Amino acid sequence: MITLGGRTALVTGGSRGIGRATALMLAEAGADVGITYHTRDGEAADVARKIRALGRRAYAGGGDLSEPETATRLVREASVALGPIHILVLNAGVWPREAVPLSDMSPEQWHRTCRVNLDGIFYTVQAALPAMEPPGRIIVVGSTAGQRGEVGHADYAASKGALMTLTRSLAGECAPDHTVNLVAPGWVDTEMSEENLAGAAGDRIRAEIPLGRIAAPEDIAGPILFLASDLARQMTGSVLSVNGGSVLSS
Repeated sequence: MITLGGRTALVTGGSRGIGRATALMLAEAGADVGITYHTRDGEAADVARKIRALGRRAYAGGGDLSEPETATRLVREASVALGPIHILVLNAGVWPREAVPLSDMSPEQWHRTCRVNLDGIFYTVQAALPAMEPPGRIIVVGSTAGQRGEVGHADYAASKGALMTLTRSLAGECAPDHTVNLVAPGWVDTEMSEENLAGAAGDRIRAEIPLGRIAAPEDIAGPILFLASDLARQMTGSVLSVNGGSVLSS
């Protein structure tokens, strides 16, 4: 039922994990797909090759989206390569793996996390909105940490919590031309979290999830695909929780 033929998508942080799975799923549904990446140029090139192998057009551009000039450049390059953007997936982000209490957290870590996770989305949205063609779909990738907080990761939780209210604010500003929604994943089996999901710690995490399993990147890409489609045309300002039942909140 979902077809994205004739549409163009831009996925930030598309070289690996959730971004990679999302870019490929959107291409499988018929969209031409551009991705951005920070440093993983080889992996980004591989994603672009796979998109083209599906018969779709692809773009891959590298740079730090927390720099406004870079965000503007990457959006412009994607628009030139693929045409007007219809779907924008804001996935790029960081999660410092080591837990650090707020009392011991350095200003550098706090500012870097917020710069990448929040400022990067601000700059990308500002650059992309003029390049978007209605009816557009903007999907923000948040986290359960933004819903419940996360001990030892206050910087990450604060940045992801801010994205929830940013989503709702932007939804009102973009209506009726574009919808804006947020997907809030729980634990996902990606490179970013592999150390935390190994061994006994991973077993404890699984035991706390009612569905009893860690999400694969494709488990998050599927709801993103839904929000990018016309099936979700009446949804905006929504938070879609994809966490196996571990956080039962809106």
